[in-house]
Amino acid sequence: MTSLHLRVAGLVLVLAVAAPGPARADVGVISPAEAKALIEHTDPAKRPVVLDTRGGYKDYFRGHLPTAHHLNFDTLRGTDNGVPVQYLPDDITKALLVRAGVDKGRMHLIYATGEKLPNDEILSASMVAYVLEKYGVENVRIVDGGLPEWSKLKFPVTQEYFGNKKGTLPEKGRPEIGLTTQDVVKRKAGTVLVDARPHNEYVGDDDVWLRKGHIPGAVSFHWARLMDTDNTHKFLPFEKVKDQLEKAGLTADKDIMVYCGTSREGSLLRFYLKYVAKYPNVRLYEGSWKEYAALKDLPAEKGEPKK
Repeated sequence: MTSLHLRVAGLVLVLAVAAPGPARADVGVISPAEAKALIEHTDPAKRPVVLDTRGGYKDYFRGHLPTAHHLNFDTLRGTDNGVPVQYLPDDITKALLVRAGVDKGRMHLIYATGEKLPNDEILSASMVAYVLEKYGVENVRIVDGGLPEWSKLKFPVTQEYFGNKKGTLPEKGRPEIGLTTQDVVKRKAGTVLVDARPHNEYVGDDDVWLRKGHIPGAVSFHWARLMDTDNTHKFLPFEKVKDQLEKAGLTADKDIMVYCGTSREGSLLRFYLKYVAKYPNVRLYEGSWKEYAALKDLPAEKGEPKK
């Protein structure tokens, strides 16, 4: 190793020591205990923005984490050109995030419920985390286990409303983490396309979708396989699912494109691969199957993938 390498390694070491623990600016998972400590920080300026992303506003009324601002995930989507639940235009999305207090200089704690299937509110948390990242916010944590784990630990829950002050978004976002239909259709050879929906929807055995089946060439990996069966808001350690991911062809050396029905399930799978498994190249097809299925000139496959 040269002296230059030694100096670079030393610099990296110094930086790593200077920024320990959950206060560093990145995206990931945080334990309820760590979240509680941050929410109760003696310095209000160092407390995080807490976002309750549940779709049911009455659930928020019944009880939520202290200082949690209710940001219904579905307010960030709407019908576009006849296709439901598409992401809203940038100007509208930015206005909604600013009103919710999303701020480039603060940490954001995101949570929901969803401890038992078919309740899948964890997907609202991962979807909002994706949107924040897309608009340049780099300090985001999903509370592991969500409200169920928080309550299990007998941490305080409140019915008091909490409204964040208006935030300020970064000037530069990260639109490149999202994919269009053309990105998926014209993907390079060797790229892995993965469908995060339940397997019955992947093979076309459902009453949900305009067209049945999946995008040709996609592999199936249901997002719930990554979560604790007793609490589907709680992430399994990577070591427990590594073999399953590898068997599906989902490895860190691949360029991975993720989709699902409306992008929520895909956002969860992407979050896990990117920020739990630490895979470097994972992107989300935002339109997902509900958009693809409406484009009748594009091919679809039913049943198990062709060998």
